[in-house]
Amino acid sequence: MVNRLVQSQSLYLRKHAYNPIDWWPWCDQALEAARREDKPIFLSVGYSSCHWCTVMEGEAFSDDEIATYLNANFVPIKVDREERPDLDSIYMQALQMLVGQGGWPLNIFLSPDDLVPFYGGTYFPVEPRYGRPGFLQLLEILRNLYDTDKPKVGAVKSQILDALQQSAVLPADDNLSNELLLRGLSASTKILISSGQGTSFPMIPYGLSALRGVRLMEPTDSLNPDEICLRRGFDLALGGIYDHVAGGFHRYTVDPTWTVPHFEKMLYDNGLIMEYLADLWSQGHQDPAFERAIAGTVQWLKREMWAGYFYAAQDADSFVTLDDDEPEEGAFYVWRESDLRECLTDAEVSALSADFVITADGNFEGNIVLQRQHSGPLKADTETALKKLFTVRYGQSDIDTFPPAVDAAAAKNTVWPGRIPPVTDTKMIVAWNSLMISGLARAAAVFHQSDYLDLAIEAAEFILAKQWVNDRLHRLNYDGAPAVLAQSEDYALFIKALLDIQQASLAFSDSSVDDWLTHVKALQTEFDQWLWSAAAGGYYNTASDASESLLIRERSYQDSATPAANGVAISNLMRLFLLTEDLAYLDKAEKALRSFSVVMDQATRACPSLFQGLDWYRHHTLVRTDADNVARLLRDYFPTVVLVRHTALPDGATGQVCRGLSCRKPATSVEEMREQIAKSQQRDNVR
Repeated sequence: MVNRLVQSQSLYLRKHAYNPIDWWPWCDQALEAARREDKPIFLSVGYSSCHWCTVMEGEAFSDDEIATYLNANFVPIKVDREERPDLDSIYMQALQMLVGQGGWPLNIFLSPDDLVPFYGGTYFPVEPRYGRPGFLQLLEILRNLYDTDKPKVGAVKSQILDALQQSAVLPADDNLSNELLLRGLSASTKILISSGQGTSFPMIPYGLSALRGVRLMEPTDSLNPDEICLRRGFDLALGGIYDHVAGGFHRYTVDPTWTVPHFEKMLYDNGLIMEYLADLWSQGHQDPAFERAIAGTVQWLKREMWAGYFYAAQDADSFVTLDDDEPEEGAFYVWRESDLRECLTDAEVSALSADFVITADGNFEGNIVLQRQHSGPLKADTETALKKLFTVRYGQSDIDTFPPAVDAAAAKNTVWPGRIPPVTDTKMIVAWNSLMISGLARAAAVFHQSDYLDLAIEAAEFILAKQWVNDRLHRLNYDGAPAVLAQSEDYALFIKALLDIQQASLAFSDSSVDDWLTHVKALQTEFDQWLWSAAAGGYYNTASDASESLLIRERSYQDSATPAANGVAISNLMRLFLLTEDLAYLDKAEKALRSFSVVMDQATRACPSLFQGLDWYRHHTLVRTDADNVARLLRDYFPTVVLVRHTALPDGATGQVCRGLSCRKPATSVEEMREQIAKSQQRDNVR
């Protein structure tokens, strides 16, 4: 038996196609059926590499008794949050209002007439456990509540709807002060300080803001941005969150010591981390561990995540044998001590043990997750040992392309030369590809690696060639077919990616620099046409013609694992102003900042990307110089500088530094130019 989801292009939705539940995708027909039959909507939101989503699919959603009751009494709708982040954002906010916390799977119950929620939760077990009710019992209680206590349901709905509507109305202010900026950068820096307990997430939007604090904040004994940012870099490059055998970063670790990861690999994390580590290097922290982590991640991308664009994610779980019924978390990545002694020489085991934490008992359920003991270069024998482990895992020592397991059936029905790999979600997401393009472009400039830039350009050219339908950017691509109108994060992050390519191209004397700027201006025009809020300022999450079924039209400003669109968009507008000298971009950036200024003042910890935009607004700098100096300056950390290759400088001049609408006297040496840039980057601060 299959349900409607079998026709879906989404890997996550297709995972539920063989459930006994009569799932609908989010569509007008499903919403109309719920209204016509007066059935509450059970909305379940998740994504393909979500561990607890997979668990619930195999438990509650595969249970015949639960399915029978759910089908008779509710209209069940499944949503892939990576297809519809706008729906996910609204209902996640509602869930947090209902129960005080959120997460995935996001399971929420909506009234059919107005789509307002009245109850919600995350993972629900089949039987009561973990302090959560059994799912069938919960369904019976909620259907009875819906039928017999309309006033109570209505009261909950009214409270949630009022709160959602109020959250969408953001008061504007004129406070764009230096004090506000420093407070925001300080808050981001504090978030990077480990609490010593619980899980550890990369938190790169905060890291990128904290890096800016290195130049603007006076270090103290309790808050030294440079030390804190460097520590985060080492946590990432040395910890178990990085795949030291084959490259790429896992999503987070389940401990405060960065040892045992939750093993899925998300494209967005890897793009952001690459940019962060490249920025650390450009600040002067040139540890070989950072360069190795970036190079290994690029190799992973080319080998396992590339089809002319970048795939979205790889699962945490994989099968140990082809006969297994269920996959195991981390099976593709972990080692037993006996594995190491079987495939390595004594000298290689000794070298590996000196560079990594190796114990007989392991650090993850009797297994070993590789975690480095120190920074710096690895020993030659250690690198040899890691290459042998690569061969054990993949069955080959030298692989240019490793074909993805596109679903569980493909993973189990293929004879793999090494271990059975986790499932790869092969869809293309514009926003996530853009984050990786930006990371590659920044690393290309900092390490002067033209092959990194070539990869970024090829991915960008795929989007430019394939993702427009009827003159509108589309968010996803499934096997060559574009799908789903782009949302604000797709526009903002792709514009940033194109600007990052434009700047990085200057380091390689690329003749297409002007072409990239042309693409940026056209894309910004489209973004403004469909998503700009003329009344309030800032950008809505969804286009004006794609918001009919949404409870509210959000202008998201809170960063999560990825940066919020409005913060990125403001930075883009400032960069465009510098590159084009068109004041309209500056005016838009200022209006957007003012529209979020109260949020920045009152919810300082929530919006690091807005503070990056404010940094651009207060310290935007244009530098005109020759090709050789552009390449040199791109390797430095000047976070609010735009570079222009310029050949018509006055005689004897090395370059010219412009701050806002005024320019300094042309510099006559590289040293003088660097000094002028540094002052422009700190002009509101006394250190």
